[in-house]
Amino acid sequence: MATAEKKPMDLLRFATAGSVDDGKSTLIGRLLLDSKSIFEDQLEAVEATSEAKGYDYTDLALLTDGLRSEREQGITIDVAYRYFATPNRKFIIADTPGHVQYTRNMVTGASTADLGLVLVDARQGLTEQSRRHALILSLLRVPHLVLAVNKMDLVDYSEEVFQKIHAEFTQFATKLNIPDLQVIPISALSGDNVVNRSENMGWYQGPTLMHHLEHVHVASDRDLIDARFPVQYVIRPKSDEFHDYRGYGGQVAGGVLKQGDEVVVLPSGMTSKIAGIDLFDKEIDMAFPPMSVTIRLEDDVDVSRGDMIARVNNAPTATQDIDAMVCWMTTAPLLPKAKLAIKHTTRTGRVMVKDIQYRLDVNTLHRDQETKQLGVNEIGRVQLRCTVPLLVDPYSKNRTTGSFILIDETTGVTVGAGMING
Repeated sequence: MATAEKKPMDLLRFATAGSVDDGKSTLIGRLLLDSKSIFEDQLEAVEATSEAKGYDYTDLALLTDGLRSEREQGITIDVAYRYFATPNRKFIIADTPGHVQYTRNMVTGASTADLGLVLVDARQGLTEQSRRHALILSLLRVPHLVLAVNKMDLVDYSEEVFQKIHAEFTQFATKLNIPDLQVIPISALSGDNVVNRSENMGWYQGPTLMHHLEHVHVASDRDLIDARFPVQYVIRPKSDEFHDYRGYGGQVAGGVLKQGDEVVVLPSGMTSKIAGIDLFDKEIDMAFPPMSVTIRLEDDVDVSRGDMIARVNNAPTATQDIDAMVCWMTTAPLLPKAKLAIKHTTRTGRVMVKDIQYRLDVNTLHRDQETKQLGVNEIGRVQLRCTVPLLVDPYSKNRTTGSFILIDETTGVTVGAGMING
């Protein structure tokens, strides 16, 4: 009797965010522990370290705070990625830092996330950094947001405290672009409502955090209409077996590409049809985000790194003028007339800052039009002029073709991240 082919589990990428000491690393440690995703010797090592530090509890944050400076200070500095799975779904967690000076690290961790998990200390309520992270998640168009009100055990599991924070954040979220919001009261240290339902909060009837993470629907979040394929590499093996092989490797950024589709190569505007799509060692019928594939065309068209393959009647905009929200990541301020390198999908160029329209106040969302510069970790609307045409979509439409990074040409350091406006 033939057995049915096992359906592969889908993947959820989520990023944790919040203020310092809100318990992000402890929460991830609790998720790993209660979902049985760590080995016994790992747990024994954490228990021994906790005992050596004089703690009367197991410090689960030690499972994720890997740098020596992080463990000494009890904080997260770098973005720590963790992988685990349950019978229902696979997960990649980006544990991002809470300190203001590491906001740029948080942007890095959240830029590819399907869901943002913002932690709030029940004793402190919403802080400036909590609002900042919620705003950044909104600007990054992270489609799902969970507000986890942590340390409920330290406020005697008070429903009144939870409802106050719930109402305050919901009011703040109305000013942001957050299509899906879930608020959950938890205690990461004791495990209440993380994986197992809390017996101390009978007044809460919603899902546990793990149940929500396992069942939130993310398949429809990707753009499966507008075909976008930035070419990363031209593949010419020149071997006896593949003497005439010419393929274009890259990652599908949007839409569905099929054999026989008529496509246009940008910016040249030359058209052809897809002769075949190769995935490692086999040919496939179609490709969709975020698959990395090699596309073969029927005609010998001039295609190189930085070009984009799209549908003939549904192409991105080719422009040298960019209007974007920029998160600035370095101590030297961003000023008008500044010249920087830009990387957009697989295409690179140089840009000049034409104008800084306003700086955004992350607490009030006020647009400060008087300040004509952006300081470190500040966000503002910026006008750029590029030396080469970029093939762009609004960030609200496609998070890959609608985003870019700015690079200091002298040091090679990434100094800014941008989201292109419509």
